[in-house]
Amino acid sequence: MSDLKKLINSLKEGNEKALNTLYKMYWRKVYNFCRLYLTNHEETEEIVQDVFVRIWNSRDFIRINDNFEGLLFITTRNLVFNQKRKSFNKNLYSISIISALEAIPDTNSSTVEEKLNAKNLSKHIDFLIDKLPPQRKKIFNLSRKEHKGYREIAIELNLSEKTVEHQISKALKFLREHITGSI
Repeated sequence: MSDLKKLINSLKEGNEKALNTLYKMYWRKVYNFCRLYLTNHEETEEIVQDVFVRIWNSRDFIRINDNFEGLLFITTRNLVFNQKRKSFNKNLYSISIISALEAIPDTNSSTVEEKLNAKNLSKHIDFLIDKLPPQRKKIFNLSRKEHKGYREIAIELNLSEKTVEHQISKALKFLREHITGSI
């Protein structure tokens, strides 16, 4: 049995030293792979840690004869793509709110910042989100606050992706209309 297979076997038995040894062997490769897709150093380090946490948590399902590096890189790829999707949804949420604010007419030379500081805006948005129909509210919160993708939400709620997309669109329209109308 090769040294790697012995390590994987020890890992499967719950040996934390085996995990530490595997981490030391592979962390740089995982890190460099992440950096192909992510520019943020902290995000990259977090994903590297998450990869090895997932390896530890799923150690019972690892097969000794499978390609361990392949498992590492598939896990890494999935975490990187999830991070990209979360960042995209977070940015889209911010852009949606900014677009709604830009639609507010500027009267008496008051600026948007004077009308609503960020804290009040956040409270107001939460208030408006609470007014959404229950299913739409749930879909919106899964997308914008939990940073889940349309497919993930559709699977979780047993809906079509188009339904999820339509509900998000209606929620954003409602927010734009009511943010503009309330200021």
